[in-house]
This record gives sequence, C-alpha cells and structure tokens, in this order.
Amino acid sequence: MTLYRSLPWLLVLGLACPVHAEEPAKPAAELRLTEQDAASADLPALIECRQGVREFLSLMPALKDPLRAVALGWQPLPRINQFMTEYRLQQSITVFGHATDRIAFSGGSVMALLDLPDPRPLAARLELETAIDTPEKAMFGREVRSDDLIDPETGEALIESVILSISNVDSHPGKTLVGCNYSLDHMESEEESVPATETSPPSALPSSQDASNAAADR
Repeated sequence: MTLYRSLPWLLVLGLACPVHAEEPAKPAAELRLTEQDAASADLPALIECRQGVREFLSLMPALKDPLRAVALGWQPLPRINQFMTEYRLQQSITVFGHATDRIAFSGGSVMALLDLPDPRPLAARLELETAIDTPEKAMFGREVRSDDLIDPETGEALIESVILSISNVDSHPGKTLVGCNYSLDHMESEEESVPATETSPPSALPSSQDASNAAADR
C-alpha cells in the first residue's frame, strides 16, 4: 500500500514522496509523554534525525520553562526571527562534522545554526533533494524515516515521520540551518494532525499546515 500525505517540511519543499508500508504497524506506546529529563537528550542525534518523536518531546519542559532551559546551560537569545526560538549552548556540539553553540526550535523542528555561508555542499554530501535553489534562497530536504504505528488505546493508525532539512534564512546571513522535523499524523488524513490528549505526544507538535506556514515565511 502506498501512502501519500502532507508532511510539514516536505509540503513546504515540494518533496512529498510515497512511503511504502512494508512492515506491520507497531504499537505507539513508546511515544507517549514521559518524565524523561531534557538533560539526557542527545542534541546532535536529534538534529541529525537519529532519534524519534519521544526523544524530541523530552525537550518540551525546557522549551516551555526558560528557567529549565537556563538550568541546562541554554542561554535564550533575542528573537530576531518570529518563527524560531534560539539558544546559545554552554558547550558546543558537533553536527555533521561542524561545531556550533547555537540551536533553534520551530514547531516540531530542532535545528543547529552552522557557520556555513552556503548550505549547498552540506546538502549534497547528505544527498538531500533540492526544493529551492536561487541566489537568495536554498532549501533541501529528505524524509529519512517513516514508521507506521498503532495507538494501543484507540486503535488508530498513525505515521511517525522524521525529515532532515537544510536551508539558509534572511534573518541569519552567513548561517546554514540544519535540522530535523518530527511529526506524528493520522495515516488516513493528509493534513490533519493528531488530536491533543493527555496521553498523546502530538499535542506538542505542530499541524502540517502550521509548520508549512512557518517554514515558508522564514
């Protein structure tokens, strides 16, 4: 069965592609919100799309409470882009071989800001698909993982999608944004996001439409 759906970053990038459900859907219980401390989160792994929705959601307490972010060594930075919340890290991290102490969040995306004036070489190395490539704007992306899940309580079919993206942005000249978008959507709906419930993690994730509007305006 081939599933076509609107995914937050691929919708913007015009890269939506079919996903073949070749394996039985697995239970989504492991995606539920936990008390996992954000201090244990692996930022490079999250940014490089090597983790999933559950790990991304472990950062929510720090994003909602500036004092928790400061306790983690994240220094909130002035918001020069209305669609991004930025932090300076106490200790630098390495993302795809590049060191940085700047991270940002936008909806269901976590990103690193790299000191790369041209995102194209890194996008080519990571074999990303080109969405926009003009002298002013460059955007690249690729869905790196798509898993079919079953909510054990409701029986609903869900899709966990993980999308890697690289772009530049006018608000940050000389920088390249590289990051990962984590989303969880109804399998039968192309644009509807999962309803917010006490046990369902998508309450912290944006709808596909919200994410596409934000990315388009950056």
